[in-house]
Amino acid sequence: MNLSRTKPAQHFKERQKVAQEEKKKHNIPKLEDFLESRDYTGALTLLDFERNAGKKSEEHNLFIAYCCFHLGDFNRAQTEYQKIIDNNKKCNPEIWNYLGCCFFFLGMYKESEEATKKGPKSRLQNRLLFHLAHKFNDEKKLLGFHQNLQDILEDQLSLASIHYLRSHYQEAIDIYKRLLLEHREYLALNVYVALCYYKLDYYDVSQEILNVYLQHHPDSATAINLKACNHFKLYNGKAAEAEIKSLQDAASSSFTYAQDLVKHNLVVFRGGESALQVLPPLIDALPEARLNLVIYYLKQDDVIEAFNLVKDLEPTTPQEYILKGVVNASLGQDQSSREHLKVAQQYFQLVGGSASECDTIPGRQCMASCFFLLRQFDDVLIYLNSIKSYFYNDDCFNFNYAQTKAATGSFREAEEIFLLIKDENIKKDYIYISWFARCFIMNNKPRQAWELYLKMETSAESFSLLQLIANDCYKMGHFYYAVKAFDVLERLDPSNQEHWEGKRGACCGVFQQIVADRMKGSQHQIRDRQASPDQLKDVVNMLRNSPNPGADYIIRTIVKWKKEQD
Repeated sequence: MNLSRTKPAQHFKERQKVAQEEKKKHNIPKLEDFLESRDYTGALTLLDFERNAGKKSEEHNLFIAYCCFHLGDFNRAQTEYQKIIDNNKKCNPEIWNYLGCCFFFLGMYKESEEATKKGPKSRLQNRLLFHLAHKFNDEKKLLGFHQNLQDILEDQLSLASIHYLRSHYQEAIDIYKRLLLEHREYLALNVYVALCYYKLDYYDVSQEILNVYLQHHPDSATAINLKACNHFKLYNGKAAEAEIKSLQDAASSSFTYAQDLVKHNLVVFRGGESALQVLPPLIDALPEARLNLVIYYLKQDDVIEAFNLVKDLEPTTPQEYILKGVVNASLGQDQSSREHLKVAQQYFQLVGGSASECDTIPGRQCMASCFFLLRQFDDVLIYLNSIKSYFYNDDCFNFNYAQTKAATGSFREAEEIFLLIKDENIKKDYIYISWFARCFIMNNKPRQAWELYLKMETSAESFSLLQLIANDCYKMGHFYYAVKAFDVLERLDPSNQEHWEGKRGACCGVFQQIVADRMKGSQHQIRDRQASPDQLKDVVNMLRNSPNPGADYIIRTIVKWKKEQD
C-alpha cells in the first residue's frame, strides 16, 4: 500500500472542469462566441480568415457587414451590403434598410433616404426615416413618423434620441428613466441619462449616474470620455486629460472607436493646443469641431476667420446661436458695424428668451449680453447679479460686470471688481483702462487715474484717455489733474480752443480751492480735491507754457494774491 502521497487527489468534477477549460484553450472560437461577448473585432478577424480560406456565402458576408457596422467602420459595412445587393438582385430586401443605416452614419442623408425607401416597411425603416426627417428639418414628415412609433424599446430609444438632438433634454431623461424602471439590466441607459444631465449643466449628477455604468464596464470608451468631460467642467483640463489618458493607455493598437472624438476633446482640455492641426479635418464629422475652432479663433483675436466659419451655419442648438451671437458682436465692435451688433443682439435674445434656456446660466448670460448691446445696463445688472456666484474668478465675467456697475453709477463696487481681474490682455485693453480710470476719478482717486495714463504709450487711445481724465476730473472738482490733462491736450492739439478753455477753468478751480482753504483755515477737505501750494506753483508753470495770451492775466492775478498773503 502506498503511504507516501503528499497531495490530496482531485475530486472527479474538479478534474473534469479543468479538462474542459484546457480543451477550450485548444479549440478555435466560434463566431457565436464572439458575437455573444460583443467582441466584434474578434468576430471580424475570424470571418475575414474564413473568407480568405474560401468560405463565401451571402450569410457570411452579412455577418462581416454586421461586425463592421458595430465597430463603427460604416464605410466598409456599406461596401459589403452594396456588394450583396449587386451580386443578388433577389436578396433579402431588408438589406436596403441596413444600407440606409450605413449611409446615415456616414452623413450621406440623401443616399440614406433613397436606399431605405427601397426596403420593406418595418419599424427599423420608420425609425430611420424619423431621424432623416429631423436631419432635413422636415417637421411635417417628422410628426408623421413620430405617430408611427410604438411603445417598444427600440422606438422609445429612437424618440428619446430625437428629443436629445433637439435639446429637449428633460423629455429624453423622462423616457430613459421609464425604460430603466422596466429594463434595469440595460445599464447603458445610465450613460444616456448622464449625457442629458451633462447637457443641462448638472455635471455632478451626470457623474453620479455615470458611475453606475462604469462600475460594470470600466473600460467603456463612451463612458470614460463623458467622465473626462464632466471632470473638465467640474475641475480643469488636467483632470479631464488624465481620464482620457487612461483610455488611451488601455486601448490596443487596433482600437479605433471614438478616436476622432478623443482627439477633439484633448484639444479642448489642453486649451486649444494643436487646434489648427486636429479640428479642421473633423469639421464635417463632429459638429462641435467647428464650434471649438471658432472659439479658438476668437481667443486668438482672429474674428474674421471665426466669422467665415459661422457665416453659413444655420444654428439649430443654443450653443450655435450663442456662438454666432458672440462672433457677430465681436465683429460689430471691431468694425463699428451696427448691422452685426443687431444680429448678435437678436441671437442672444432668442436664446435667453426661450423656455428651455431662460433659467440656465448661458440663457441668463445671453439676456445680459442682449441688454448690454442695447445699453440697458440696469437690466444687465439683474441678470449678472443672478449668476455672479458662478463666475467669481472669471476675468471675462468680471470685466463685463465691472463695466455694468460703472455704467449704473456704482463706481466703488466697479473698482473692486476691476481689481479682481488678472488677465494681462484684458488689462491692456483700452476699455478696461478707460473705465478703471473713470472709477478712480469718481471715487476721489484722480492720481491713480493719472498714473494709468502715464503707463500708456502715445497713441490715439492715450489721447482719448487724456480727454476722459480732463473732463471727468473737471466735473468732479479734481482741478489739479484736470489742469495737467488739459495742458497735455493743449500741447498736442494747440488749434483746439476747447483745450485752453478747459485748462483755464481748471486753473481757476485750483486757485479758488487754495483761496477758499486759506479763508476758512480748514483742513477738512476731501483727499485729492484739496489743492496745495506746490500744486499752485505747477499750475503757474503750466500757464507760462501756454501760447494763449489769456494765461498772463491769470498768472498776474495768482502772483498778486500770493504776495498779499505773504
